[in-house]
Amino acid sequence: MNKILSAFILLFSFTMLVNPHISNADKAISDDDKSLKPVYVLKIDDAIGPASADYIIRSIKKAQTANAELIVLEINTPGGLMDSMRDIITEILASKIPVATYVSPPGSHAASAGTFILYGSHIAAMAPGTNIGAASPVQMGGGSKPAQQDTKQNKNNDQKLLSKIMNDSVAYIRGLADMHGRNADWAEEAVRDASSIGAKDAKTKGVIDVIATDIDDLMLKLHLKKVKLQGETITLSTKDAPIVNIVPDWRTEILSIITNPNVAFLLMTLGAYGLIYEFSNPGAFVPGVIGVICLMLGLFALNVLPINYAGLVLIFLGMGFMVGEAFIPSFGILGIGGLVAFMFGATMLIDSDIPGFGISIWAVLAMGGLSFSVLTLALTYTVKAQKNPVTTGQEELLNSIGIIKSWADGKGKVKITGETWQVFSADEEVFEAGDKVKVLKINGLKLQVTKNN
Repeated sequence: MNKILSAFILLFSFTMLVNPHISNADKAISDDDKSLKPVYVLKIDDAIGPASADYIIRSIKKAQTANAELIVLEINTPGGLMDSMRDIITEILASKIPVATYVSPPGSHAASAGTFILYGSHIAAMAPGTNIGAASPVQMGGGSKPAQQDTKQNKNNDQKLLSKIMNDSVAYIRGLADMHGRNADWAEEAVRDASSIGAKDAKTKGVIDVIATDIDDLMLKLHLKKVKLQGETITLSTKDAPIVNIVPDWRTEILSIITNPNVAFLLMTLGAYGLIYEFSNPGAFVPGVIGVICLMLGLFALNVLPINYAGLVLIFLGMGFMVGEAFIPSFGILGIGGLVAFMFGATMLIDSDIPGFGISIWAVLAMGGLSFSVLTLALTYTVKAQKNPVTTGQEELLNSIGIIKSWADGKGKVKITGETWQVFSADEEVFEAGDKVKVLKINGLKLQVTKNN
C-alpha cells in the first residue's frame, strides 16, 4: 500500500506541475487602466518547437478570453520545426485579436520558421539592428539516406523531394504575404535563395509594417493603426494600453525540457534500463515505476520530434545485445556490437538539420559508455545472484553436511543446519555417532544421506 500511495503521489505531483497556468496574465491593472484593453506580450528566445507552440497557442486563447487589444509576439529565433510553425500560424490566423510579431531586441533575428510566423501575423515589426530571412526548408523528417552508392534514380528522387518541399514552402509564404499585403517576391527569395534582410530594408521593401526601438515605442506607433481581422477592419488603441507580460508556466517549462532531444534520449534510455532491471529482478518496484514514467515521457517527446525510426530501432537493438552479453557469454561480441548499434542509433535518432534539434555527441558518448558499463555489470551480477544456491527452505538441505547423533537398523538422527532430522541410507551404509554425512535426497520428512568423504 505504501508503494502504491507513493506512486499515486508522484503522479499527482507531476499532474499539478503541468497544469496550465500563465503566471502574469492575470496581474492587477490599475484603476486608471481598467477602461483600456490590455496588450499581451509573449517572448520566444529559442528554436520554435512543441513547447513554444503550446505556449503561444494557449496564450492567444487566454488573451481572447480576456478580450485583449493586441497580442505581441516578441521573437528571437534561428527557426524551428515545420509542424510547430504551422500550428502557430494557424492559431494566429484564427485569432479574434490581432497578433503582432516583433523581432526584438536589437541584435535578434527571425530566421526560417520565424520569417514564416512574421508573414503570417496581422502586424510585422522589427527593432533596429535585427534581421529576418534565410527561410529555405531543411531536412525535417522522412529518414536519413542509407550508406550506398548514389545512382541516377536516387538523385532524381532526392531532387523531386527537395523540389516538392521547396514549392510547398514558397506557395505557403506567398499565400501569407498576399493575406496581409506584404512583399511576396522577397518572401519567395527568402525561401528559394535563403535571402536575409535588415529592418530598414525590410520596411522599405514592404516586408514589415513598423520599426520600433522597444515595446513602448511599438505601442505608440501602432496607436490608431487599422488592421484587417476576420474580414473586418479594426482600429487599434495601444497608446496607453496596460502591458501584460505572459511568461511560460510550469507546463511550458516541463514540455520544453522533455522535448529537448538530449533529454528525450536520456529519458528513453533510463526508462528502458528501469524496465530491464525490474524484469530481471522482479519486486524491486521503484526501478519499474521510474522506468515506465521515463519511457512514457520519452515516447511523448519523440512523438512530437522529427525522429528517424531506424535510429530508434538501433538504440533498442543495442540495448538488447548488451543485455544478451550478461546472459550469454560471447567474449564481448554482443556487448561491443550492442554498444556500436546503440551509439549509431543515438546519433541518427533526431532526423533534422534544424539548429537546436539535435543530440549532442557528448551525450551520445556519455550514455554509450554508461550504458555498456552499468548495464553489463549490473545484469552480470543479477544473473550470478540468480544462479547462487538456495539458502532457505528444504532446498537448502540438499548437499548439506550434517553429523550423526544416533544410528540403528539402517536409520537414525542427524543434526544439520541447526535442526535434528530423521535420516536413512538407501545403500545400507552403517554410520556411528559423530560421522559426517551428506544429504542426497529429501523424502517427505526424512533425508537420504551418504558418508561425506
